[in-house]
Amino acid sequence: MASTFLETFVGWLSAFLFFDIGGFPFIVLWLVVAALFFTVYLRGVNFRLFKHAIHVVYGKFDEAHHIHSTGEVSHLQALFSAIAATVGLGSIAGVSVAVAVGGPGVVFWIVIAGFLGMATKFAEVTLSMCYREVGPNGKIYGGPFQYLRKGMSDINRPRLGKALAIIFAFFCLGGALGGGNMFQSNQTVKVMTSTFPMLAEFGWALSLIFALLVFAVMVGSIKRIARVAEKISPLKGILYLICAVIIVGANIEKLPATLALIMHDAFTGNAAAGGAIAMLAMAFKRASFANEAGLGSAPIAHATARTEEPVREASVALLEPFFAAIIALLTGLVVTVTGAYAGGTVEDGVLIASRAFETVAPWFSIMLAVNVLIFAYSTTIGWSYYGEIAWSYLFGHRHIRLYQLIFCTATFLGGIMHFGVVLDFSDLLILGMSLPNIIVLYLLRGRIKNEMDAYIAKHRNA
Repeated sequence: MASTFLETFVGWLSAFLFFDIGGFPFIVLWLVVAALFFTVYLRGVNFRLFKHAIHVVYGKFDEAHHIHSTGEVSHLQALFSAIAATVGLGSIAGVSVAVAVGGPGVVFWIVIAGFLGMATKFAEVTLSMCYREVGPNGKIYGGPFQYLRKGMSDINRPRLGKALAIIFAFFCLGGALGGGNMFQSNQTVKVMTSTFPMLAEFGWALSLIFALLVFAVMVGSIKRIARVAEKISPLKGILYLICAVIIVGANIEKLPATLALIMHDAFTGNAAAGGAIAMLAMAFKRASFANEAGLGSAPIAHATARTEEPVREASVALLEPFFAAIIALLTGLVVTVTGAYAGGTVEDGVLIASRAFETVAPWFSIMLAVNVLIFAYSTTIGWSYYGEIAWSYLFGHRHIRLYQLIFCTATFLGGIMHFGVVLDFSDLLILGMSLPNIIVLYLLRGRIKNEMDAYIAKHRNA
């Protein structure tokens, strides 16, 4: 019943957001053009402030009276909260499917999209910090909800701003209930039941346990999520890096040929279904889902950072698409060097990566199961906060517990549904967030650039 309704809804929304323009789905082209525009308009901020971002994360530029700064969490905690939500199974299952369907060349373009997306992420977080609000209880509210409404008022378009903010909130809430949890629980259950055959009949129980673990963290809002994310995010990156290095090392003699194949296929699209255009569309679509640049999600978490400098936190946000690109690159190398992508389909999802892990040793797939669980859990708790803020914007701050119950119910349902439907549903709602978000980025581009120029001039010798 749920699957039938979802398929109908996905079909209707897909016709609206994914109509082709020269072979590219509109919504994908929308994100790519924005990433290119802000990379040029902000004069390569992707690279100019990268080193500075590292220094900020490690506390070099903490304000002298940091404890009194507006915000709820540190720069590092805000970064990890955003990474926890951003870098999820889209970087493993999504990339694996992209390589299987689009060919190895997809890997190259996913990485390129990640680097370009750093500029879009910088732009949206700058606005989020400029327009964030402090609630009566001291809670920080930021992201497109605020800068769409207040920013558009600044340029005398308040009605348009309110309308776009409501549209964004609906997409964000839907994205939280799709890609933010259903996608994650679906792939977690799939890899667990595949890795541990004795659990094959208990997928519903695994999905229920996953949902209950998410609920346990949700009740603490951003501060508890930040504390959990601060511990989980580094762990998932390091553990996945180690596993990927082991797999590539076990196939080291194939690495030169694999890299050559990726580069050759990137510019020919020979292995891609539909040719080079289809491969590029697939790559940027999966990259957008993996790094979330331009979607307006991460600015919600970054708005809670303790700082009075918008660009300082925006520079920290540059690191997210970079980190997502590295994880995507590792996944691409792993499934390509082992040949695990061959013959893979959308329904296989994370099992493509599982086959790659098994080439080291049959038991090594257990390591992927652990990785998947960590990635999925951190992403789900991160998106639970995004959904909570969207819920609060649309329905007020009451009935938050109802939202939490709905979110956890959707998490459970996602674990027992078909992956293809869940993937399409996730793509549509999450990518749809970029429609209102990028409109305001263009309209307020002058504010973003002025903030950046003033900050760089102030800290030129820092």
